[in-house]
Amino acid sequence: MTERAPTTAILLCNLGTPEAPTAPALRRYLAQFLGDPRVVEIPRAAWWPILHGIILRTRPARSAAKYRTIWTPEGSPLLLWTQKQATMLRGWLAQAGLSVPVAPAMRYGEPSIARELQALADAGTERILVLPLYPQYSATTTASVLDDVTAWMARTRHLPELRFVSHYHDHPDYIAALAQSVRAHWQREGGRADKLIMSFHGIPERNVRLGDPYAGQCRATAELLARALGLTADQYQLTFQSRFGRARWLQPYTEPTLVALARQGTRSVDVICPGFASDCLETLQEINQEVREAFVHAGGTAFRYIPCLNDSNAWITALSRIAQQHLSGWPVTEVTGKISL
Repeated sequence: MTERAPTTAILLCNLGTPEAPTAPALRRYLAQFLGDPRVVEIPRAAWWPILHGIILRTRPARSAAKYRTIWTPEGSPLLLWTQKQATMLRGWLAQAGLSVPVAPAMRYGEPSIARELQALADAGTERILVLPLYPQYSATTTASVLDDVTAWMARTRHLPELRFVSHYHDHPDYIAALAQSVRAHWQREGGRADKLIMSFHGIPERNVRLGDPYAGQCRATAELLARALGLTADQYQLTFQSRFGRARWLQPYTEPTLVALARQGTRSVDVICPGFASDCLETLQEINQEVREAFVHAGGTAFRYIPCLNDSNAWITALSRIAQQHLSGWPVTEVTGKISL
């Protein structure tokens, strides 16, 4: 007999994006993002007047101007890459014999996690693997995705089975995909720059003191990537970008580090952002525009940005293998005589 397997799906989650590069759209997006207690760990009574009385009155217009420099005719780069990754992941899994729908979702903005979970549930999905596009775990990102998932669960009577991928910062296929992207970049550019900069998104130092493993996982990724590329300690530098507010964040900071390197005589740098699965504002505008300008202004001559993994075959292969490991034991295909993975 041919037995139909219960429906299994993947929810592929990314950070999020405004709907348009406009001040009203940014105001809605920033209100949701900066209103998340996982992102800003300040008591609401102290934070709410600052957020709604100052930040949401001044920052949306400035942020919208930055988004306009990277916006494409099709829309947000981060959303477009995430949608393409979801489509390709489903195709890669199909090649492995696994029929698994893959739904892209955003923690902030649309398509929302709750909306996509409800759509999967309404379609009869019985098992869902939640796969965040954050290789390194942080409470500010990965845990926030799980918060959103559990908030939907609290409102839902008939729940599917759920699994959750917390990190894959040291997964061999993820490291191999990063290394391949760097080697391809070196081949295009005719060789290495003076130094490889690995820039990760920062978080407050306080978060690490409270137990967040993010900093250690970033260091592990950087060391594994350097080892895969055969780099010595003086040939690469780990840095942290995207500071917000006055608190001390993880150091060294990306822009000041590159300015210092340029002033000390480093003329060329290759810059990669290993923690970002998709090119977005933080990579295309902050790194490839603002940090590039600061490096050149300080005396550097060649700032060579390495795009995120985006839709590279090696990256989708890595995602497919990570997904297959976490789907293990769940029925996901129609087979003759039995149900198996």
